[in-house]
Amino acid sequence: MTSSATPSVPPTAETPSGTAPAETAPVRKPRRRFGLHVLGPLMALVALIVLGAFLNDNFLSAANVQNVLARSAFIGIIAVGMTFVITAGGIDLSVGSMAAFTAAITILAMNALVAPLGVSVLTIALGMGVALLAGLAAGLVNGALVARVRIEPFIVTLGAMGVYRSLTTWLADGGTLSLNYELRTLYRPVYYDGPFGISWPIIVFALVAILGELAMRSAPFGRHCAAIGANEQVARWSAVRVDGTRMATYALLGLLVGVATIMYVPRLGSASGGTGMLWELEAIAAVIIGGTVLKGGFGRVWGAVVGVLILSLIDNILNLASIVSPYLNGAIQGVIVILAVVLQRERKADS
Repeated sequence: MTSSATPSVPPTAETPSGTAPAETAPVRKPRRRFGLHVLGPLMALVALIVLGAFLNDNFLSAANVQNVLARSAFIGIIAVGMTFVITAGGIDLSVGSMAAFTAAITILAMNALVAPLGVSVLTIALGMGVALLAGLAAGLVNGALVARVRIEPFIVTLGAMGVYRSLTTWLADGGTLSLNYELRTLYRPVYYDGPFGISWPIIVFALVAILGELAMRSAPFGRHCAAIGANEQVARWSAVRVDGTRMATYALLGLLVGVATIMYVPRLGSASGGTGMLWELEAIAAVIIGGTVLKGGFGRVWGAVVGVLILSLIDNILNLASIVSPYLNGAIQGVIVILAVVLQRERKADS
């Protein structure tokens, strides 16, 4: 008697319910989506350009465009450094007063060097070096207090803002520090001249922005800043040098304040306790308008550049069209900062 042989059937994977799973759909690569938070600043910039051209015929003239870009360079250079600080979860309220203090130190150093070196390019070059060292030192002090001493960035930089502003007023004896006239004449081309009719502040701003964007997107330093701002504890577990990186962001910002001061001093040839007033507001506003998250974790250098241009165009349009008093520009910038933060919160709530 033969038993019927059951043909062997290859086993099939079953789901917990005992039914065979459906065929899996092919995995699609996620498409890059450009939402309003990305296109919004660019759309606002284009709208402002169109509005300015409509309100004033001289708005798109070469002289006005050059003026807007050159005056944007100071805040723009600082905003690039501020992007890294905010991305890493920090803030710096002292950059305006730091710029005033750096300008005062630079002018005093140049005036003192006139006696031994005369009115020469070497005197100007050494003064530039003093500006870079003064800005770097001020940034390192802020960074050390934040990263090493563990004091809140808001408290550190708020205190530093008062210290640098008071030191500048003291150095100027309550008045104004003026650069040697002959030296200022030699120094003026650093702000007013440049190759191909493009002034040096615009060129330096463009180079700083390009290098900053590359560092934020392609270098470990930028990724570490974003990791620290997103979650400091996880960053530590991932072997990120949190304290060193955070200190480096403030040092970088201080160095860029020195660079901005080098471009700014030949414009007026003087410094006082009022120099750099509200620069911190403009820099922070530009960074937030450009899409950098105020609480840290994500930064966009090119967005900060767009934000600077937006603020400068608003200021320029208001001046050309005489829509409101120029004394209200600070109020308008403050409103823009608040609106930008509100939009960030709404975007986070919707995501």
